[in-house]
Amino acid sequence: MKSFEFEVQDAAGMHARPAGLLVKKAKEYESKVTIHFGDKSADSGRMMAIMSLGVKQGDTIRVDVEGPDEDKAADEMEAFFKENL
Repeated sequence: MKSFEFEVQDAAGMHARPAGLLVKKAKEYESKVTIHFGDKSADSGRMMAIMSLGVKQGDTIRVDVEGPDEDKAADEMEAFFKENL
């Protein structure tokens, strides 16, 4: 399993537009991508679950990537977060 932490920079936090893009990006991989915030977690394939985390600007999340293509997926997901959130 690969993990990374990310501090959300988007002024609106993890709202509908980036959550939708995140779901689309995560579906490119065989690996499971899970987002953790506080004591909550969400499968990155479920937009409403992502939005229900309530992540705001300045919050730090942890992203876990586990599966056959986890190295590639973790690197590309981290780049996605930096570009979109």
